[in-house]
Amino acid sequence: MTIDLMGEALAVAEAALAAGELPIGAVLAVGDEIIARAHTSDVGSRRRLAHAEMLAMADADSLLGWDRRPAPLRLATTLEPCVMCLGAAMALRVDELTYGLEAPGDGAHAVLAGWRPGPGMEWYRLPSIAGGVRRTECRDLYRRWCGTAPADSGFRHFAEVMAGLPDV
Repeated sequence: MTIDLMGEALAVAEAALAAGELPIGAVLAVGDEIIARAHTSDVGSRRRLAHAEMLAMADADSLLGWDRRPAPLRLATTLEPCVMCLGAAMALRVDELTYGLEAPGDGAHAVLAGWRPGPGMEWYRLPSIAGGVRRTECRDLYRRWCGTAPADSGFRHFAEVMAGLPDV
């Protein structure tokens, strides 16, 4: 049975929304076994690096260590990863990355699309990347968050931009 990683990431993003966090969820799987999941928790943790992808990848890294993986490592996230998160995915050696909604302000896919590793770093590579998966559902989470977020939230403007992205 093949799992719906983006569906799982959306469920985690729903939990973030219920907790008052930006609705970003991330799930990692080795083959079809989910090994980590997390949502953004910047607000609750009062930390700037509490991105969903970083939290989930830290858990996966603790679980996997240096051991050889029996299947590809796959990451699904509801929002296009920033440079920090995409760099961490490269270091963790994520094989496949799927995201739902593009992040025009800080998304790293286009920034790193032409990047190539230098000599001796051939193992450090971009995963295969697919964007726009269940995009409308991911965008609609921001619309819902904007309806409940405090007017003075530091994330409000960012979320409004994401919520206002046009249909494709």
